[in-house]
Amino acid sequence: MTWHAKQAARWGASVLAIALVAGGGGYWIGQRGLTTAAGSAQAARKILYWYDPMVPAEHYDNPNSLSSMGMKTVPKYADEAPAVNSAPGVSIDPAARQNLGLRVVAAEIGSLPSSLTVTGTIDFNQRNVAIVQARSGGFVTRAYDRAPGDVVGAGAPIADIQLPEWGGAQGEFLSVKRLGSPELTAAARQRLRLLGMSEGLIAEVERTGRTSGTITITSPIGGVIQTLDARAGVTLAQGQTLAQVTGIGTVWLNAAVPEVQAGAVRIGQSASVTLAAFPGETFAGRVIAILPTAQAESRTLTVRIELANAQGRLRPGMFGNVMLGDGGGQALLVPSEAVIRTGARTLVMLALADGRYRPAEVRTGREGGGKTEIVAGLIPGEQVVASGQFLLDSEASLTGIPARPIGGGK
Repeated sequence: MTWHAKQAARWGASVLAIALVAGGGGYWIGQRGLTTAAGSAQAARKILYWYDPMVPAEHYDNPNSLSSMGMKTVPKYADEAPAVNSAPGVSIDPAARQNLGLRVVAAEIGSLPSSLTVTGTIDFNQRNVAIVQARSGGFVTRAYDRAPGDVVGAGAPIADIQLPEWGGAQGEFLSVKRLGSPELTAAARQRLRLLGMSEGLIAEVERTGRTSGTITITSPIGGVIQTLDARAGVTLAQGQTLAQVTGIGTVWLNAAVPEVQAGAVRIGQSASVTLAAFPGETFAGRVIAILPTAQAESRTLTVRIELANAQGRLRPGMFGNVMLGDGGGQALLVPSEAVIRTGARTLVMLALADGRYRPAEVRTGREGGGKTEIVAGLIPGEQVVASGQFLLDSEASLTGIPARPIGGGK
């Protein structure tokens, strides 16, 4: 190769080397410029701390930390946090709010209808019972055509009884009366009363001058004959029971109320009863007693409801459905669907005035008619989310927004 050829080759190699160096340098410079721009953009956003979105309450001061769940942490930037002076809450874009179908209602004072519906059976009114007894020893001369289960009216005859002691006492009274001594006559008359004779019977003996040791035992009240021991020819001892009659002018309905709902029942509370025997009819009653013993097998309390039964249509043993009255007056109410029950506490999602949403802890009471009573945690007029609140509550949990406590505060 000539000297000129060698020079040309050296010059071409130099040009190629310069081109490679220049190209490589340009790539490096370009890469360095991109890295610098990205770093500047990253540095423009201030990082407050690192956290695990699954455990938002845990904060870390470096990006290499692992949360308590073993997850890698991510940065929380200052521009993602609410302003210092603003109330904590979740902000939702208006378009997203419409897509979520958020519905907001106000907590308001109202009357809570009852949703406590229980079942029960009709029983006799055990406070309206008459016991028919022999006031003196004797025997039954006639038994009227009666049997247990018969419905009788007040004054209906049960049996005719011969009472020898009464006949003797009446004879002595007439003898003393003929003596003309007012004091002795009054004493003899008092003895007849103590033996159990009525004023009418004494007056009849005094008017006719004849003894009557046979009397007719009648039912003092109208009702159902429960027991009947009066049979013709039966010898009776003093105080022996002849019959037991239970009135049916009023009846009891014994309703089984679950013990978890027993707090909603009170004496004097109104009740509406429907019976399978009379479809379409409603019978009004009231709670007269809450029995003190719970049924261990069913975990229920027996609530006694008194019903009027003037026509005798309500028969013991009939099955009925009972709706108990509200018994509570006015209360602060929200839709039941707005209440979030987590197990540990109960929440509602507040709609704040600046367009934010924040959970608030509440204490609930009775429920009925799609409404829930708020005992504590809200005031009338506060806005709560009634639809879509579960998504907002999840977002608030992920971002670490605390629920407003029942006592107020931040």
